[in-house]
Amino acid sequence: MLLLRPVIAVCFLVLIVSPIVTSPVIAADLVGDGVADDTVAIQAMVDRLKGSVRFPSGTYRITRPIVIDLARCDSASVGGDGRVRLIMDGPGPALDIVGTHDGTAAPQSVRERVWQWQNSPVIADLEIVGNHPESGGVRLAGTMQPTLRDLTIRKTRHAIHLVGRNRNVIVRDCHLYENTGVGLFFDAVNLHQTNITGSHISYNAGGGIVIRGGDVRNVHITGCDIEGNMGDEAAPPAANVWLVSGNGSIGEVAITGCTIQHAHEAADSANIRIDLRSNPVRVTEELRHGNITISGNVLSDTQVNVHLLHARGATINGNTIWKGYHANVLLQDCEAITLTGNAMDRNPRYHYGDGDQAKLGVRLEDCSKCILSANVINGVGLREAALELQGCDDINVLGNTIMDSHAKAVIINDCRKCRVTNCIFENESAIEVKDSQDILVSDNGS
Repeated sequence: MLLLRPVIAVCFLVLIVSPIVTSPVIAADLVGDGVADDTVAIQAMVDRLKGSVRFPSGTYRITRPIVIDLARCDSASVGGDGRVRLIMDGPGPALDIVGTHDGTAAPQSVRERVWQWQNSPVIADLEIVGNHPESGGVRLAGTMQPTLRDLTIRKTRHAIHLVGRNRNVIVRDCHLYENTGVGLFFDAVNLHQTNITGSHISYNAGGGIVIRGGDVRNVHITGCDIEGNMGDEAAPPAANVWLVSGNGSIGEVAITGCTIQHAHEAADSANIRIDLRSNPVRVTEELRHGNITISGNVLSDTQVNVHLLHARGATINGNTIWKGYHANVLLQDCEAITLTGNAMDRNPRYHYGDGDQAKLGVRLEDCSKCILSANVINGVGLREAALELQGCDDINVLGNTIMDSHAKAVIINDCRKCRVTNCIFENESAIEVKDSQDILVSDNGS
């Protein structure tokens, strides 16, 4: 019996202490009926518990952002037990996470106060529903190693909004659904190292994953379902994955193993649209950034499936691509792109609705030093050729199979130093060369 007494004493102490820390605060202050305004009570709870909050099951209506100031927290962790819903009934993000990290991802650049009190905030196990046209989900600024997981965010403006400077962000197992703006928005942010995995990002009218401006590197988008992130025919153009350097610089991005689809009815829609014309740098006059990998994805049913502009150093490999209503792949002013091992097939099983009107095909404009190899391109129609090279230099087309096309296989116009070799076409006359120099066409056949 004597050996058991210390254990009993410890258990008794825990049972006494735990309710003093959490239960009176929750029981006395929160309503959680979805009608009462819980803003003041929740903010007080966050401040009192220094950012470590677990909500019991309930629906909590708030009318202004809950600010989690990491400089005042011991360690921020906000989550829910059971079904926890925050209704944002005012402008701004429901949860505004604000830190003071001003370094990079290098350990020596991280200030001691960040290591001691601010790093690794966790937001998890919550649903956020917007009920105001300017409401948002979660906003991050000045954070180091934040994790957002198991969140459902819908009917807000931007579901997850990254601003200012952040580092080493993880977004996983989230549903970002039916928001009027962007699902996951990199808004002119300075951010290196982001992992986005296992999430459904769908029906966000301003784009699914959007990176616009800023200084962004090392983005991994893996194992996600990303669909229908654009408005209707009258809405501004958008894309499921949309990167625009603008006055900033974006590079080192991997988009792998995702299903990315819909909807061709939206104006100028794209599954992946990447424009990497970037800000000037001292070491070169080159403005195009890049180092992009697009591999192992399932892509369909937009105006353009893959659209690269002003990019260099990118691979588009091993994807299944179909139902590009304007084109399956469109490259403009790109350099050093490899397009290899992709299956681009018109399967008649997808001819429901207006599916047989998809033009498909691959088009390169003003590109150089690219390789197109080992692709299958079947059933292209309603355009001049399955593969079009316009104003290009140093393009190597080899080992492709282009069949069942109602158009020519290849048209080369105003190009220089291009090669089309060892491909299988319907017949050799399927190639047309116009106003071009130093073009080699050899060893092709049916």
